[in-house]
Amino acid sequence: MRENRLRTLWAQDRAAVNGWLAVPSSFSAEVMAHQGWDTLTIDLQHGVIDYAQMVGMLQAISTTPTVPVVRVPWMEPGIIMKALDAGAYGVICPMVNTREEAQRLVAYTHYAPQGARSFGPVRAALYGGADYATEANRTIVAFAMIETAQALDNLDAILSVEGLDAIYIGPSDLSLALGCKPVFDDVEPKVAQAIEHIVARARAHGVQAGVHNGRADVALARIAKGFRFVTVGSDARLLASGSQELLAAMRA
Repeated sequence: MRENRLRTLWAQDRAAVNGWLAVPSSFSAEVMAHQGWDTLTIDLQHGVIDYAQMVGMLQAISTTPTVPVVRVPWMEPGIIMKALDAGAYGVICPMVNTREEAQRLVAYTHYAPQGARSFGPVRAALYGGADYATEANRTIVAFAMIETAQALDNLDAILSVEGLDAIYIGPSDLSLALGCKPVFDDVEPKVAQAIEHIVARARAHGVQAGVHNGRADVALARIAKGFRFVTVGSDARLLASGSQELLAAMRA
């Protein structure tokens, strides 16, 4: 089966630099993939991307070594399994708040006997290889998003679920849950403490920790604190910021 370079980086205790895709375009996904991102995440939750568009974007990413990840809209087995069947090598699931929900995520992303994923890797076998059926459970990465007060209360129970590879922090939702302003980077002290607590507990459990960032300096600081999957920028934000920089120079 094709290597999941995300797992290879983690085995070396190195951080993966992840880009975010919110624009429903196979061409923009291809352009992003050719820039050298370790991983690219297609956002089905808050982006404007539907399933058919996602498939084309996965195909575009496949022209490069970049690892394809999908953030699904919710904890729903149908879309999780369809994203994997389309060739996603990682799934990020929002709002995982309890041990039972983390167990369901593991079940939906793994074939029996470890899980309950239905077998039908229509495109995944083309991308992953002929031995996909026997190797997928060891290759696919399952991320549970920790972004609520309830998830914080249940953190150790969630992290102790066998087969859960990683957690992913959404700082904006976590900030809202803790009564703070929703931001990625300059979070309030209460949120900063929660983020440091989450990554420390994840590392204690041997679970990889990821986090959403808006700036490179913040992402680098979080890597130093133990995060091994850092999102820095999305296609939409990069398009906007690049345009703003150019126009500011022209109009100065």
